[in-house]
Amino acid sequence: MKVFSQKVLIAAAIDKLKAKQLTVGLVPTMGALHHGHLALVKKALNENDTVVVSIFVNPTQFDNNDDLVKYPRTLEGDVALLKTVSENKILVYAPTVDDIYEGHTISNKFDFDGLEFEMEGKFRTGHFDGVGTVVKRFFEIVKPHRAYFGEKDFQQLAIIKKLVEKHHIPVKIIGCPIHREANGLAMSSRNTRLKPEYKKAAPFIYKTLKTAKEKFGTKSANKITEWVEKEFAKHDLLKLEYFIIADTKTLKPVKRKSNQKAYRAFIAVYADDIRLIDNIALN
Repeated sequence: MKVFSQKVLIAAAIDKLKAKQLTVGLVPTMGALHHGHLALVKKALNENDTVVVSIFVNPTQFDNNDDLVKYPRTLEGDVALLKTVSENKILVYAPTVDDIYEGHTISNKFDFDGLEFEMEGKFRTGHFDGVGTVVKRFFEIVKPHRAYFGEKDFQQLAIIKKLVEKHHIPVKIIGCPIHREANGLAMSSRNTRLKPEYKKAAPFIYKTLKTAKEKFGTKSANKITEWVEKEFAKHDLLKLEYFIIADTKTLKPVKRKSNQKAYRAFIAVYADDIRLIDNIALN
């Protein structure tokens, strides 16, 4: 499996593929790969001749430097895991910070039509400017036909679709369902850092989301939100940061439900110092 650390070299390899009329898919990751990532890679392999998996812990999307430092970096293990899916159809791009940012590790400023100010945007200053900067950079380097993102980061997925639309980037964005552990916990690279008691408690997040979905048929968004807040207030280990029911197009919190709109419930929870996010379609 070829692992590239320089953009000029991976761009040259991709040019050769495209000269043969082969299609290229991109799966951007921050590494510490798990079966959720592999599900994206498998879908990308089904729909493209070659898949580029980028592995890069992007410093500009972290508002918490401690989180950036502690984020797991497991390149050797990641490559070994990717080899179980395909030996010869995957290219790995694992750049250095300088290869991406060329000595200026700062974000560009983006306007995502307000999507960036909802939910995660309220709690993580500058996060989506960092995401937009690095993803746009990957699109410019790899020039993929299609790019694959998980719905666990649903807001990020919406923002990347907006990025592509507003900057006229010729790539098709494909969202993929959330991959869960057997106990319902949404797969995340951060899960590896959970202490045993928190790992045991964390499935409560998805259990609560499923009950919220059941209640959505008969209860108002406000009543469901109050119920979720009370459930977490009683919990010894998990601390709720936010629970929001939002319109999937605007990501704005719902005031009054409409049969013409699609809604999702979004949640962020602290398990000790590890922040976990999840979401569920409600209708």
